[in-house]
Amino acid sequence: MSERWALDEAEGGGARLVPLGRDGLPAGPVVVEPDLVEAVRSRPGVGRWVWRATAGVYPRLLAGGVRVERCYDVEAAEQLLLGHEGRLGEPRSAAAAWARLHHRPVPPDPPARAADPGAQSSLFEARPSGPGVPFEGLLEVYADQRRRHGAAEHPERMGLLTAAESAGTLVAAEMHRAGLPWRADVHREVLRELLGERYAGGGEPRRLAELADEVSAAFGRRVRPDLPADVVKAFGQAGVRLRSTRRWELAEVGHPAVEPLLAYKTLYRIWTAHGWSWLQDWVRDGRFRPEYVPGGTVSGRWTTNGGGALQIPKVIRRAVMADDGWRLVVADADQLEPRVLAAVSRDPGLMEVAGHAGDLYTRLSDRAFAGSREEAKLALLGAVYGQTSGDGLKNLAALRRRFPRAVAYVDDAARAGEEGRLVRTWLGRTSPPAAGAGESGEAGLPQEPEASPYEGGEGYTPGYASLNARARGRFTRNFVVQGSAADWALLMLAALRRATAGMKAELVFFQHDEVIVHCPAEEAEAVAEAIRAAGDLAGRITFGTTPVRFPFTTATVQRYSDAK
Repeated sequence: MSERWALDEAEGGGARLVPLGRDGLPAGPVVVEPDLVEAVRSRPGVGRWVWRATAGVYPRLLAGGVRVERCYDVEAAEQLLLGHEGRLGEPRSAAAAWARLHHRPVPPDPPARAADPGAQSSLFEARPSGPGVPFEGLLEVYADQRRRHGAAEHPERMGLLTAAESAGTLVAAEMHRAGLPWRADVHREVLRELLGERYAGGGEPRRLAELADEVSAAFGRRVRPDLPADVVKAFGQAGVRLRSTRRWELAEVGHPAVEPLLAYKTLYRIWTAHGWSWLQDWVRDGRFRPEYVPGGTVSGRWTTNGGGALQIPKVIRRAVMADDGWRLVVADADQLEPRVLAAVSRDPGLMEVAGHAGDLYTRLSDRAFAGSREEAKLALLGAVYGQTSGDGLKNLAALRRRFPRAVAYVDDAARAGEEGRLVRTWLGRTSPPAAGAGESGEAGLPQEPEASPYEGGEGYTPGYASLNARARGRFTRNFVVQGSAADWALLMLAALRRATAGMKAELVFFQHDEVIVHCPAEEAEAVAEAIRAAGDLAGRITFGTTPVRFPFTTATVQRYSDAK
């Protein structure tokens, strides 16, 4: 049987299939079968399935009890290739790629499907990922993508990136299917402890109402703490000028309203983002099943379609509990981005520092900062995120003297961004262009989440093309490191998925540099070892042979909150 088959859905739940040769071209006649699930189940020897989009096919297979080893996601590949060609933002559907091949009008991508938390079972059903394209057209697009991979700056790396991105789509679908274990009763108990009783009519719970009264009493008039404009106005009338109501700015103000206002903001966020309504909408049968979006940001980091899975407050993590007799193996990659910088820059000194499993910043401080771990950390993160003024400039100078190749690597990326040029991750994921992105404009580009480790956002923002040169430089400086870390994470997930394939263990959560596996208690030790091995393997596959280690801090717990 051919190692690789192309597959597409047919009307009535059926499938069209064809074996592919080593050249990626059909190696036999197209077969039409009445049931997609059975078509795949009856071909266990297929090494890789080539299909339009994992999100449109794989949930149906999983619901039918079929798990595939590897796939090639045509639409995920198209997005990566468009980016590599400086065309990020153009439609990435298979139909759009086919239209471009034939110089026809290119259809826009369909709008993102809104999450439907009230009917999560519908997420397992097949759904079209874009305008239709005939099966023969899908095969043409695949053949053209193989050619474009070969024309990439580093073809082998680009091919590896596409394989890793496709593997990530399988992981995302499987994590959605498994779900994160969630105790609704514990969640409700936490909400009662934090927020107090719920009032009829959907108004604010008791504790929020009390804090709102305290804020108003501090100002001597009624103030709505949930309205930033009202808060800024109240402080202005009290003689305090604020630019915003961000936590760090409020913390510097000496006013009796600050303490209850900060407490209100924390609880209000929990109430609105993970309160009773969220629990009712998103938790079913003891599981929270967010819909993960691999490559949802231009840096390669994942997002989710609703549910806020990547921003679960620590206090709410008490509700994430393993089933009876099972455990959660929670693993965080240690100082991932500095280790990635060592690997991609090939700086001998920094690779030596990152070649140990212990605390990287302590070793760095011993080498270049007279034992000051805090200065070492600020210097390295400043180099990655662009903090190059004040003490950051002094620390960066010390870093540059000891690790010149590492600093030059991010400096060169920043200069490229300032000059409007593209930069790439180690495997070839490419930054968005500084100018317009063709007729589709910027609106089609995926955005980074709001949380940000540096000024201006974690990565791409809707106004990226209009950013000034300095801001683009900060973005590209970080992109080459953060994006390469995302490349590593994909390969780590693929390696972990393969290592646990024969176990009962299930991958149930992934966030940037953190992974959670839900497994029987007796498998926990083997899972922890599999995670450690997956990190090292991903480092070798992603970056080649280097001394750099990619260790994890791993905890086996009953509750997610006990891991930190």
